[in-house]
Amino acid sequence: MTLQGLLPLLERVPGVAQVGDAALRGVPDVHVSAVPAARPLIGAAIGASQPADRIALIVTATAREAEDLAWSLQDFLGASAAAEFPSWETLPHERLSPSADTVGRRVAVLRRLHECDPALRVVVAPVRAVLQPLVRGLGAREPIRIREGETLDLHALARELSELGYTRTDLVEKRGQFAVRGGLVDVFPPTEEHPIRVEMWGDTVEEIRSFAVADQRSLAHVPEGIDILAVRELLLTPDVRARAVELAQAHPTLADVLDRLAEGMTVEGMEALAPALADGLELLTDCLPRGSVVLLCDPERIRARADDLVRTSQEFLEASWHNAAAGNVTPLDLAPLDLEPAAYRSVEEVGEAALGRDLAWWTTDPFT
Repeated sequence: MTLQGLLPLLERVPGVAQVGDAALRGVPDVHVSAVPAARPLIGAAIGASQPADRIALIVTATAREAEDLAWSLQDFLGASAAAEFPSWETLPHERLSPSADTVGRRVAVLRRLHECDPALRVVVAPVRAVLQPLVRGLGAREPIRIREGETLDLHALARELSELGYTRTDLVEKRGQFAVRGGLVDVFPPTEEHPIRVEMWGDTVEEIRSFAVADQRSLAHVPEGIDILAVRELLLTPDVRARAVELAQAHPTLADVLDRLAEGMTVEGMEALAPALADGLELLTDCLPRGSVVLLCDPERIRARADDLVRTSQEFLEASWHNAAAGNVTPLDLAPLDLEPAAYRSVEEVGEAALGRDLAWWTTDPFT
């Protein structure tokens, strides 16, 4: 069901009209007093009224709220006009990597922001995703595009998939894996419902089909081709691998991890080393066009949630060092590197960064 036909009528409501007018004029500081049930309408009014070169970022306290709000906004604005930017399931310094599904959805949104997709009007994100720094330029990485009838170098494709974080296996069973068998290439992109099979005739892509994981049988024809996005946020590019070689020589205690990264092999929890290996970090607000609106839904709950996240992340990092001092170590626990830049930022720091980019900082809650 879509509610797009109702939006022009609802925009005539005085309060909604004022929100849309403020978004159009780029008012930098607005508080909208409204019940939580009205947030989809508020977000839709901002998204529909703001100039075409701006994108609204709506921040919620929890991931569930972000998911529900994104769905509601898609009803009002259209399926491609609103997108959810999910948070990791892990902490920044945890020795676990986020799932391929989560990374794929995040990279897809960052890619649309980088391309200034005119169809995208609103991005909804939980505060956890807004506070966490990202590897700079992640959205600028071109996806691997495969189309029927085009020439494809299988060796180059395998290398590029490895750089994007895909794991080579004999049988593709989950997202983030790929396999090469003769003239067949199986790959499971994170944004696809089913894995994709590319059938080659010599060096030419003959056919692209989806297939079932359970029995590996082909399903539907994919005539439009596929765009393959990254499944890791720390990409094993030649520059990253070269830095891993240098760090392994300077820090022998990290050699086990860094040597594998230097060889192009993914390592669980390797994203924790992003401050030392990547070209820098940035916030989600740094990816928005200048003049865009950042709307905080229930700012007091957001601030309380943010304080808990920052405190928990710091305690986790300190516990790792205490664990290392006690002799119960893992390679990353001994890291003599400054990994603090990957830690959660405070709401105040994110707000300062947003104001530095001329972003409007709006809030909404039920109070006047």
